[in-house]
Amino acid sequence: MKAIVVHDGEKYPRLVWEEVEDVTYGPDEVLVAVKATAVNRADLAQARGNYPPPAGASEILGLEMAGVIEAVGDIVTDWAVGDRVCALLPGGGYAEKVAVPAAMLLRLPDEWSFAQGAAVPEVWLTAFVNLFLEGNLQKGETVLIHAGGSGVGTAAIQLAHAVGARVFMTAGTSDKLKTGRRLGADLTINYKEQDFHDVIMTETDGEGVDLILDPVGADYLDRNISLLKRFGRLVLIGLLSGSRGELDLSHVLRKRLRLIGSTLRTRPPAEKISITREFEARFWPMLVNGELQPIIDTTFPLPEAQAAHEYVRQNKNTGKVILTLNNA
Repeated sequence: MKAIVVHDGEKYPRLVWEEVEDVTYGPDEVLVAVKATAVNRADLAQARGNYPPPAGASEILGLEMAGVIEAVGDIVTDWAVGDRVCALLPGGGYAEKVAVPAAMLLRLPDEWSFAQGAAVPEVWLTAFVNLFLEGNLQKGETVLIHAGGSGVGTAAIQLAHAVGARVFMTAGTSDKLKTGRRLGADLTINYKEQDFHDVIMTETDGEGVDLILDPVGADYLDRNISLLKRFGRLVLIGLLSGSRGELDLSHVLRKRLRLIGSTLRTRPPAEKISITREFEARFWPMLVNGELQPIIDTTFPLPEAQAAHEYVRQNKNTGKVILTLNNA
């Protein structure tokens, strides 16, 4: 089969579509012919050598996919050859085929494209687990979502709005802010033009927010902590601005705050299966009926993953960048 293979490059890694060893699948897995996958920041980090896959996972990039089941393992009973599916992956999505535990699969609605299916697993499950299972977001609370124009951001805005939370977001362009408002954000802040801390404190009469979802890290740490109400929660899901920042711990003690670090990829398979099933029960019907919608910015052919990575690296996208195979 063919897959994207990472090679050294002068400035950035080179992503080359070439022959690799065929993937095998176990008795509790299915073999899926990949029709679409997607670009995530984690893929860019892995390509640079900064985010290795979990032990035993494929070295091939790609944390989600949509496709058609080509073969089923001996003990798989709920799925059949020809079923259209999507799933979260620990790796392996940038390839013609991938092996997936049957328990991880979500059934792709007949009316959905494969691109729509590939736009869901990584960012929607990330938003879900961090807003609700880690952040314990409740109806009537206020949540600040940084990078609100990203794939995770556009999913998180919709999920938070759907449960009746008040949603604030930051982003760096007017188009991303416009999309955020359309998806349910109550307050949008251009972080390049305004200090989000000052805007939010003014908007909330100095009260701040209950929950913050942050992929930025160091540069936002002090302001994030200052913005949190008593019993507030900061869920850190990325380190785009670096891993070291200064923090006034008196705020943490006085307001009884919770600082939560969270990743999805490195969780044990059983935990990811549980997360998938809980998301499926709570929010999958809303995606299927159109109340919630995966936001797709643009698509590239999978062999052109290099160009897709550059597009994401330049922060051009609002929502997901999708990679398709064979014009799917």
